[in-house]
Amino acid sequence: MSKSIPNVDWVNQLESAIRQFVKEKLELIMREEIKHFLEMEQTGTSNMRNGYYQRNLDTQYGRIEGLSVPRDRNGEFQTQLFTPYQRHTGWLEEAIIKMYQSGMSTREIGKFIERILGNTYSPATISRMTDVVKEDIEKWHTHPLQKRYSVLYLDGLYVKLRRDTVEKEVIYVVLGVNEEGYREILDFFVGGQESAYVWQEILQNLYKRGVKEVLLGVKEVLLGVFDGLPGLEEAFKTVYPKADVQRCVVHKVRNTLNRVRKKDQFEVAEDLKLIYRAPNKEMALQMFQQFESKWSSKYPREVQSWANELDVLLTFMDYPSSIRSLIYTTNAIERTIKEIRKRLKPMNSLSSLEAAEKVVYLTIQDFNEKWAGRKLRGFAEAHEALERMFEERYN
Repeated sequence: MSKSIPNVDWVNQLESAIRQFVKEKLELIMREEIKHFLEMEQTGTSNMRNGYYQRNLDTQYGRIEGLSVPRDRNGEFQTQLFTPYQRHTGWLEEAIIKMYQSGMSTREIGKFIERILGNTYSPATISRMTDVVKEDIEKWHTHPLQKRYSVLYLDGLYVKLRRDTVEKEVIYVVLGVNEEGYREILDFFVGGQESAYVWQEILQNLYKRGVKEVLLGVKEVLLGVFDGLPGLEEAFKTVYPKADVQRCVVHKVRNTLNRVRKKDQFEVAEDLKLIYRAPNKEMALQMFQQFESKWSSKYPREVQSWANELDVLLTFMDYPSSIRSLIYTTNAIERTIKEIRKRLKPMNSLSSLEAAEKVVYLTIQDFNEKWAGRKLRGFAEAHEALERMFEERYN
C-alpha cells in the first residue's frame, strides 16, 4: 500500500486560513485599542477615527499582507502590537538569536530567513539583530555572585578569530560549584593566548564582582581545579591564598602516556590508576612508591614529574569521598568547553571578537538555566564537611 502524500494545495490553503485568522484577530485587537483610546480622550476633543492604512507584518505564521491599521485624525493613536516602523514581530529576533546560538553563521541565517519570508537579510543585518545580546553580556559580567564556592574549575579552548587576519585565540571559562553543590559558569573572557596573568585578572574580577560600590564577588573558595599551565597555580593563590589547588589528574595521566612507549602505555596507565583511585591518601602514597620503584629506571623524567607534583595531584584526597571523583579532574568544565566548541565549529572562523562573545554567552546561559535546579551528586553528603572547612579557613 503506497504511503499517502499530503496534498500541497491543501497545506497551502491551511496556511492561508491560519494567516487570515491571525489577521482578523490582530485587526480586532487594534479596533478595540483605538476605541478605548478615543474614549479616554478628554471631553470636547475633536479627535476621532480617520479610517485605516494598510501594511504588511511578518509573523511566525508567515507574512500578513494588507493588515488594516486604524488611525485617528490627530495622528496620536499607536497600537501596542507593534511600533510604527516595525515590519516583523519579536519572533524574528528570537529565532535569529536561537539560530546564531546553535552555530549557524550570519550568512546561513540570512539565506534561511529569505527562504521563509522572501526578504533578503545581509550578514551585517543579522549581526546587528543579534547585537541586542551585547547589553545582556555587559550586565552579566558584573552581576553579583555568591560569596562562597566550594570549587572553581578553570579551563579554556582555542578558536579561530578574525582580526584583519585569522588566528587562534583562547576563550577562558570559569565554572563554580557553590557550597550547596549547584554549578554555574561564573565568567568567560575571549582573546589572546592563554596566560597565567590573564587568569589572575579574571579571578580578581570575580573577587571584586559587582557594580560601582556594591562589591559582591566570590570571596571564599575551598578548591581550584585546573591543568598545569605554568604560573597558574601562583596566580590562583595570589587571589585565593587560603584555597587548595588540584592539578587535573586526567591531564597529567594523558601527558605521561604520551611520553612512554606504546607497548608500556596500558601497564603504566593501570599502575597510575592504583594511585589516584586509592581509598585514601596514605594508600595513594604507597601506590606511588611502587610505581616509582617499577618505572623510574625506564622513565626517570616522567616518574620525577609525578613526584614533583604529587601534592597538588592528590589534594582531592583531603576532601569528602563522595565528591572526589568530581574534583580530581577538570571533566566537569571540559564537557561545557566541548559544547561551546561544537556551537562554534560550523562558523569555521569567527568574524569578530563580539561574534565570539555572543555565541559563548548564549551557550553559557543555556547551561546555567539547565543546571539551576540540578545539584551535583555527592555534594549533599559532603555539605557538612565542606561547611566545616569553610569555617576553619574563613572564620
